[in-house]
This record gives sequence, C-alpha cells and structure tokens, in this order.
Amino acid sequence: MRSAPAADPQPNDDLVQPFLLESSGIRGNLVRLGPVVHEILTRHDYPAPVATLLGDMLTLTAILAGLIKHDGIFSLQTKGNGAIGTMIADVTSGGDLRGYAAFDADRLAVVGGASSVSELLGTGYLAFTADPGPPADRYQGIVELTGETLAECLQHYFRQSEQVQSGLLVATDRVAGAWRSAGLVLQSLPDEGPEHGQPVDEDAWRRAMILQASCTQAELLGPDVPANDLLYRLFHEEGVRVFRRRAVQAGCRCSRTRLEDTLRALPRQEVEDLRVDGEVVVTCEFCNRRYGFDAAALAHLYAP
Repeated sequence: MRSAPAADPQPNDDLVQPFLLESSGIRGNLVRLGPVVHEILTRHDYPAPVATLLGDMLTLTAILAGLIKHDGIFSLQTKGNGAIGTMIADVTSGGDLRGYAAFDADRLAVVGGASSVSELLGTGYLAFTADPGPPADRYQGIVELTGETLAECLQHYFRQSEQVQSGLLVATDRVAGAWRSAGLVLQSLPDEGPEHGQPVDEDAWRRAMILQASCTQAELLGPDVPANDLLYRLFHEEGVRVFRRRAVQAGCRCSRTRLEDTLRALPRQEVEDLRVDGEVVVTCEFCNRRYGFDAAALAHLYAP
C-alpha cells in the first residue's frame, strides 16, 4: 500500500497534469478548467447545450495538445450540418486557449435539450491540426462524427487510424453558478509497457479502464478534490507518478495590427461598403473584442 500524497500547494484549476501508471506504462493527462473555461463560454453567452459541447471541446484540445507535446498551435474543429454548424478550439504551446461555436438559434430551439453530437452537430467531421509553424509541416487528422460524444469520436480515430488504445472521460457543467470543464485520458502505446519495447498488458489496460470509469463527474470537475488527490484516489494501486504540470490561460491571438493587414489586402471600396454610421466594425469571433475603423483610420490604412 502506498502512502497518501502530501498536500498539493499548486493551483487546482486551469492546468494540464501529465502522469504515468508505473505498473503498466500507461500514460495520461488530467485537465481541469475553471475560470478559463468560464471566461471563454460567457463571452458569447452561449445557450447551455452549445456551452457544454464547446467546454468539452476546449478540454479535449488541452488534453490532446498535452499528449502530442507540440510546439506551436494545436487545434480541434468540427463541421456539421446540425444546429451547431462549426466549433473551433485551439491552444498554443504556451497554454493560451481559445474557442468559439457558430450555431443556428432557430434550429437549436427545435432540438430543445439535446446533448449528443448526432443531435447537435449532425453529420460531419472532426479535424485536429498540429501546426509547429514554418519551416516544419502541419500534421492533420480527420475523422467522421461517429459517436454520441466528442470523446467517442476521438477514441474512434485513435483506434482506427493510429492503432492506439485510448480512454477519454470528459465533463462540462456549471458548479456553484460557474462553468467548469475537466477531462481524463489514458493511452496505451504499442511499445511503452513496463518492460522497454514491450506492449502494455491487456489485463493492465482493462484494469486501468475500470478505475477510470469509477471517477464520478463531481470528482472530475472538482473543485473540492485537488488534481493530484484525484489521481491518487483512482490509481494509487498502479503506482501513479505525476510530472510537471502546465498552466492554461484564456488567450486570443487577435490584434489590431493583424486585422489591419487583413483589411489592407482587400479592395478599399469593398471595405468602405461595410461602413455603418461612418465606421467599419470587426468583431473577433473568439474573444468578442470589437475593432472600429472610422474614416480617418481607413484613410491611414490605405495611404501609399
């Protein structure tokens, strides 16, 4: 029997906690999002079904980026023919997380309290992209929306395309009036068993899946159970070892300079036609920040 972990002095929210089950070589990530996911979801005042699904996507983005250990930007995107047409979430290697959803309010009202991928997104695809920036090439994977949750869709991809056993547990909900989201992933790679170069034992994998499934939504979301305490509760008999955790913060990459470059590339008259009350207004889809360009700003923008 292993002793209980010492009190964890680190923050309990907005983190990615990598870990390893030493007895089997199974690796994992625990993601906890508190103020970060609340800030992102409330910027647009999304209806509850949209906010819940986008919260899951933000957590999955942080989870997968942690597994890939990428430099640059990792993104998830869904495209479907349902009430939620598009969702995008991305995170930088520095931990800046953002996301947004585009939905049809009338169609959403028709499906009511629906929560599944098939009901809200319809038929479509889920794509993920790891973009390390030039000169390196981007890596992209695409899978059909085959599953009732985004986690099931991703598990299908790993099983069919990567031949990697994966177990994903994700939850998003309001706790004491604030949005929270969390996720727990386990992965068994072909040559990462306890004996170097050997696969993970099937019995060990099944045992890990049972232990993961025993985690309740209340435990997963917290905030009363610190991250490392939760991992100890679930996996102490497997010899769980935690590594340096990474912080996640809400961060958008939009800027006035970037927007000016985009507008400058368009014909001036096309931009002028967008003026309302003497001003062209552009709003960032991610952070909802408003950028205004009056006549003087447009003249400066297109000056030789």
